[in-house]
Amino acid sequence: MKVHQTELTQKAIQLLKELIAIRSFSEEEDETADVIQKWLANFGIKTERQFNNVYAFNKYFDENKPTLLLNSHHDTVKPNSAYNKDPFDPHIEDGKLFGLGSNDAGGCLVSLLATFTYFYNHEDLSHNIIIAATAEEENAGERSLRGLLPMLPEIDVAVVGEPTLMDLAIAEKGLVVFDAVVKGTPSHAAHPNDNNSIYNTIEVLEWFKKYTFDKTSDALGEVKMTVTQINAGSQHNVVPAQVDLVIDVRVNDCYSNEEIAEMLQNEAPCKITPRSLRLNSSAIDPDHDLVKSGLALGRKTYGSPTLSDQAALSCQSVKLGPGDSTRSHSADEFIYLDEIEKGIALYIKILEGFLKK
Repeated sequence: MKVHQTELTQKAIQLLKELIAIRSFSEEEDETADVIQKWLANFGIKTERQFNNVYAFNKYFDENKPTLLLNSHHDTVKPNSAYNKDPFDPHIEDGKLFGLGSNDAGGCLVSLLATFTYFYNHEDLSHNIIIAATAEEENAGERSLRGLLPMLPEIDVAVVGEPTLMDLAIAEKGLVVFDAVVKGTPSHAAHPNDNNSIYNTIEVLEWFKKYTFDKTSDALGEVKMTVTQINAGSQHNVVPAQVDLVIDVRVNDCYSNEEIAEMLQNEAPCKITPRSLRLNSSAIDPDHDLVKSGLALGRKTYGSPTLSDQAALSCQSVKLGPGDSTRSHSADEFIYLDEIEKGIALYIKILEGFLKK
């Protein structure tokens, strides 16, 4: 039995209210996973669960067809210290639904759940559909989408639900965080020292400030490298043996994270070590039928500087969802109710254009 869009929208908003009212910080999402399973079960949809990752397959799943993944997350960060409203009180003011996770990424999640439910009973689609409501996105945990993917069939293309004002982020920057060490000679502050690690850091900081990467992406622009932390010394009269730096590198789709690490380790004027190379940039061909379907509906494309679970995917993927990323992790977070309504309608129209090709 097919479900009407209006009913789905109403039930999606009610689901979002329930999710907001439950504390679901990363690694603590068991109760929201329960609620999501129950919501899908009410539509006759059988779910699977791995830890707090809830997933389901469309009714007429055919292993001979390519597969589309719809994914968003139900974990949240902890409330911003500047909150004035109760972050766990889902309430509506002037068409805005307030509450922690309402914008990031609750609105996207419930809209994708509604979209999956809409298509669940459809036959003769060009692709299978998998919905995955996943955990630990905010802390890039091991029990997130990354941990679920080995259990799923091969994914050919994915829609990752994050707030994009329903424009299509056709590329997303990757991230490599480096720990760097600037060495020197430790000494008493009263004695001469021509190898002061803190003074040595001045030249190193200038190097990082002026360094540029040659390749610029059409969608994502330049690689951006930023020194974000400096730590040295323990008391006023001791010159420390070293200064510790943290370097944040946002990688465009012209480089792999491994290439960035190799370049910096070979060229930097200090020892530099990557913490992880797994958060790669991601992209989808601008001529992909999924993108074309969105463009035909008047949506725009752009490159996103912020990370999402796209970093876990090796297939082509697009980031797309209701809400505005500038509200994410902010105090008194909210999403407009009509953003959810329009988001569901647009998701359905975009997929109708794509799945019938």
